[in-house]
Amino acid sequence: MTITPHQARYFALDLARRAHARDVSTVGAALFDAQVDLNPHQIEAALFGIRATADSGRLLADEVGLGKTIEAALVLSQLWAERRRRLLVVAPAALRRQWLDELQKKFGLPARLAEGKGGGGGAGGPGPPPELRPSRSGPFEQPAVIVCSYQFAAKHAARVASVRWDLVVIDEAHRLRNAWRATTGTGQALVAALTTVPKLMLTATPLQNSLIELFGLVTLLDPKALGDESTFRARFLKGKTDYADLKQRLAPVCHRTLRREVLPYIRYTQRRPMTWRFSPSQAERELYRAVSDLLARDTLHGLPNAQRALITMVLRKLLASSSAAIAGALTTLRANLVAKRDALAASQSANSGPLPESNLDPAAFEDEGLDDEWLEDLEPLTPTSPMETSSSSPWTMDDELAALDALIALADSIPTDKRALALVDALKVALAEARSLGAAEKAVIFTESRKTQAALAKLLEAHYPGQIVCFNGTNDDPHSGPILDAWEKKYPQAANEGSRAANMRQALVEHFRDHATLFIATEAGAEGLNLQFCSLVVNYDLPWNPQRLEQRIGRCHRYGQRHDVVVVNFLDKDNLADRRVLELLEDKIGLFSGVFGASDAVLGAVESGVGLEKKITRIFQTCRTPDAIEAAFAELRREMDEVIRDKESKAKKALFEHFDDTVHDRLKIQLDLARARLDRMGRQFWALTRWA
Repeated sequence: MTITPHQARYFALDLARRAHARDVSTVGAALFDAQVDLNPHQIEAALFGIRATADSGRLLADEVGLGKTIEAALVLSQLWAERRRRLLVVAPAALRRQWLDELQKKFGLPARLAEGKGGGGGAGGPGPPPELRPSRSGPFEQPAVIVCSYQFAAKHAARVASVRWDLVVIDEAHRLRNAWRATTGTGQALVAALTTVPKLMLTATPLQNSLIELFGLVTLLDPKALGDESTFRARFLKGKTDYADLKQRLAPVCHRTLRREVLPYIRYTQRRPMTWRFSPSQAERELYRAVSDLLARDTLHGLPNAQRALITMVLRKLLASSSAAIAGALTTLRANLVAKRDALAASQSANSGPLPESNLDPAAFEDEGLDDEWLEDLEPLTPTSPMETSSSSPWTMDDELAALDALIALADSIPTDKRALALVDALKVALAEARSLGAAEKAVIFTESRKTQAALAKLLEAHYPGQIVCFNGTNDDPHSGPILDAWEKKYPQAANEGSRAANMRQALVEHFRDHATLFIATEAGAEGLNLQFCSLVVNYDLPWNPQRLEQRIGRCHRYGQRHDVVVVNFLDKDNLADRRVLELLEDKIGLFSGVFGASDAVLGAVESGVGLEKKITRIFQTCRTPDAIEAAFAELRREMDEVIRDKESKAKKALFEHFDDTVHDRLKIQLDLARARLDRMGRQFWALTRWA
């Protein structure tokens, strides 16, 4: 194709022009240079997101696994191509590295981490052009797309506010759903710094528990969209909600695509559940019964009343995880009781009056193996009424100390849990199943306790020598360090960016992908990791929070997964309550089967997940006979039926689902237009290149 100088000038202007915000040409430059698949729903979302630059912002709320990161990166790429280059991404700390990689590798954008004491991170990706090399300095004034954590942005809120941003992307924006309240420190700091800035907020869960959360998110974008709090409550929370009116108010600021709407364009694989049953040893049964009896007492001197419900749930989860995990927690409980007894004795000898109620922070159990990611979800819990009494006789501190000593000794006497031994057999079968599906022989094993993680790693090392990666909130074990060292030698530029945590995260995932067979992760690995190269998920201990489970499975069962995902759940076949919990999660919520697992509406309807955990804990605490357990779970299932049918699922459907069947046609048109635009851009670009 031979062109004239006049045609060359026209092609250059057409390639560089800024199109109307509703025209697919708006994201043409971003698509032309991006190393991503062309998906019509992402183009539509990006077009919607670009309009955020014209006012205070937009909310992209596509369901889990549809690529909100890609959508936001398309917007950033287009703005960069238009030389609007003051761009910021605020994300959870654990996801910063992932954002950096997406922007650099898939979109060729220069990106920097803002972190550390001085706030400046090393550069990543291509170097900036000459016009972006003025004497700008500081963490938020680098010649690149800036990526930082929530905490860093809040800490340096004044410096954030001093920059005239072209766009700020806020990932996992549901974390700010209560930021409009004056009691949220980090959220309030971010809101104050970004009030007048164009924002693109990303979340798969814009509505979790209550419409007031949706009010909080939308208010961050447009304080006038839904009115003030009292007006919103009167109009939409009291009496019959006018969903049609609320949907109309949301339309200008919120865009949502459901997974079932894109099935004609995206191939999703299935989930294949596998239940692995085991029987605990006699010592394990005795430990379970004795700890349950202890926790059921009206009086426990080592547990402050204010934290009784919360810490009871923590201990229950550790008891369900492993003997090693509960042994560590009981040791912490014993130390607290000894300290309280000694302080009481000293107070009495000094005649200084009654001793105030002691305090035991649930975070104390983090050192005994419970991952802090799970503890964060427990903060909303409040004290409950006293548990059942297991004995009417007086219960002294000495009695409690003796009971704790006996329990610790019993837990320590169990060399290896039967479930851990069952895991060895289950992995052989599950890995063979993955192989039969044509998938890689790799497995992600989730547990809620770091002590359980350490015990499993030690046991499995004998069967898979050198093939195990452990991932948790600290990664201070002796095996992770050498993996990080090797990664930093391979990527020296990334190693200089100054974030050990971000580099460690990337290094462990890459080592698992390229060299290892097993990836043993705590809840720290359930958010943000992309592990679609693996198609086997093992729930060694089962969370009672459906959102947690969906996050776990979603690490592997996501866009880009080429094989069916096998989900293995362990079940104590002698424990009736455990069986009912699994039935609840599998049958009622539907987490483990089908193309999508739990429906978006069901997950949104089941409270926050924490409420369900609390109810299940109550059943474990108060029910001792099979009849009582059956009756309690029957009542819980009835409650869930009502909730799932009730207003929250209706609200989600009314607000975020389309009322007609035109969405498929619209996406088809968007795909055809995008392909035509890219074909035209390609022909113009190469003709212009040959002419030049």
